Amino acid sequence: MTFEQLRLLHPRFIYQSYEVTKKDDALHVVFEFLLEPDIVFRPTLAIPHRGTYDADRLAPYIFRLGMVEAVSYWKAALPEEFVVAAGSLSDTEMRFWNDLFRHGLGEFYFRNDIDFTVPDFFRLSATGPSLPFPGERYEADAPSDLVLIGGGKDSAVTLGMYKKAGRSIQTLVLNPTEAALSNIRLSGFDSPIVVKRFMDPQLSRLNDAGYLNGHTPFSAYLAFLGVTVATLNGNQHVIVSNERSADEGNVIYHGVEINHQYSKGFRFEQLFRQHVADVFEDAPNYFSILRPLNDLEIGRLFALFPEFFASFRSCNVGSKTNTWCGKCAKCAFTYLILFPFIPFPQIVASFGSDLFKRPEILSHIRALVGLIPVKPFECVGTRKESQLALHLSIEAYARGAREISEGLVAIKSDLGLRSEEIIQMKDELLEDWGDTFNLPPEHLAMLRSVWQRVSSRTKS
Repeated sequence: MTFEQLRLLHPRFIYQSYEVTKKDDALHVVFEFLLEPDIVFRPTLAIPHRGTYDADRLAPYIFRLGMVEAVSYWKAALPEEFVVAAGSLSDTEMRFWNDLFRHGLGEFYFRNDIDFTVPDFFRLSATGPSLPFPGERYEADAPSDLVLIGGGKDSAVTLGMYKKAGRSIQTLVLNPTEAALSNIRLSGFDSPIVVKRFMDPQLSRLNDAGYLNGHTPFSAYLAFLGVTVATLNGNQHVIVSNERSADEGNVIYHGVEINHQYSKGFRFEQLFRQHVADVFEDAPNYFSILRPLNDLEIGRLFALFPEFFASFRSCNVGSKTNTWCGKCAKCAFTYLILFPFIPFPQIVASFGSDLFKRPEILSHIRALVGLIPVKPFECVGTRKESQLALHLSIEAYARGAREISEGLVAIKSDLGLRSEEIIQMKDELLEDWGDTFNLPPEHLAMLRSVWQRVSSRTKS
């Protein structure tokens, strides 16, 4: 069905309610959404928690977690009207949510060829009761830092840094992959908080029947989940591992930059931090520990932590089987930025083969470096970072006296970068420390200490 047909069938989406019950050392949350006229969704969430909790105090957090949960269900038919009956929203909050529905779903609109810039495309209203204003966080013996962990290189670097610094942290994982749990075990941080999210199976059936499907701002969901869990457990900081490279978009569509990583970017981090400050008193401090660095620099830092070489996984295609598919753009980018910094036998062992010998990987690299107009819709670095990583990879082949992939050489030739341009890119990208971040002083010092181990600026 077309977007217009679906809107005629389903004129309104209603966030009806949420309910929290305690059972088996976990809080079980049920959200209820109505896609008018008669489709009801009830996704659920299980958050581990022992002991008692203040239901009224937690309610405002759960309510707003339901708002970001609702995005996945609203997009199935894109009703023109979104009604919030489960609670109330201030004018400031309305602006925040309107902005997230616009930018956070940019890739979804692009891929489904939907013009989301037309007047009155989306109308948000809140008719529900006012909720209590949360007071101070629970007093707890938990570490001050709650760190969200995935299975990729970025969170592995974060784990490695905290381990080296001897800092106590609590880890949080959502529907964890084997790689995420392995990385936590290898870092020596025991007993992660494992949250289980269960999508309503009706959504998948609707997608199969022709309803709309596509990318949602998942990192925004993690941000709301993080502050909810941190508040429940008494953590002071909610820490993610998003890098500065996430700020670069993929394509311009209807005059708007579309960014697959929008909710990993600094703009969203700033808006979310302000939203939390506006809505919650004494809220946990949300920030990204890796924000001053770009993806290529993080790849170089990852080489400092060989304990994760065999366990980390960044491939979305192979996440369920704990493998690298060796064919997707995420595999291509991860291999590209790590190849210059990890010895050849080790990186080939990690990925199963030399991916630069695979035509499908070379095709993705052409898009990553900008020879194809639309950057791949994956969590990848900037085009300039990929260009420099390509040259560094060719240099790594030469250092090892290995036969260079002909495909890489062809891409280098098509790029046509002069040697002085490459030298300038090395200085800009490998010795760069961004000035937009929210790290507290002690976390900033920890990151800078690790970064300086590989920065030539500290050696001159």
